[in-house]
Amino acid sequence: MTRRVLGLGLWAAMAMMLGSDPAIAQRGRPPSPDGTTATEVRGKYTGSPDEPVYQGGKWIEVTYSRPIKRGRDLWGSGADYGRLLNGGAPVWRAGANVSTRLRTELPLIVNNKTIAPGEYSLFIELKPNNWTFIVSNWKATSDFPSRDPEALYGAYDYTPAKDVVRAPMKLETLPHAVDQLAWKFLDMSDAGGVLAIEWDKVLASVPFKIG
Repeated sequence: MTRRVLGLGLWAAMAMMLGSDPAIAQRGRPPSPDGTTATEVRGKYTGSPDEPVYQGGKWIEVTYSRPIKRGRDLWGSGADYGRLLNGGAPVWRAGANVSTRLRTELPLIVNNKTIAPGEYSLFIELKPNNWTFIVSNWKATSDFPSRDPEALYGAYDYTPAKDVVRAPMKLETLPHAVDQLAWKFLDMSDAGGVLAIEWDKVLASVPFKIG
């Protein structure tokens, strides 16, 4: 699928992927609300015990859109695994709408490779029992089709040419079903932590160190 393909079939696929509901759209509520998860590290508390102030910290943040399950079979099986979420793209945007974005004020080390401070797009390659976390230099745009050859809307026209890091993700089965997709920072310390995404009964995570 290319930026030049803009038929009704594509828009129908996108609507299904994003969980669009015409009734919700008419009420002015986005079917996949924006979300942010962030953490601050390497700072310290100063001041009195009664009024401590955290100073000198550096931020790591993920911004994304949060689709809701709405009763769908999200993952599929066999040759159809990941097909619903990819929606015709080669990888999953790990959210909805505009590409999921990572912003870091510190160097991060993932799979023994260093990610310099800056902004990146995040994608996930979905295969049965084998997810790959992708940090990419592709820029993000809200235009579809993208008018900037260096930017993507979601994961459409993604290629691995701008990949910074690829890393295997740990997959776990949750004891409950998460209705709305969420990114989270887990087990954080000044040395590093775990970046995780959870949806339905799947939690996928990747560890990282802080350089």
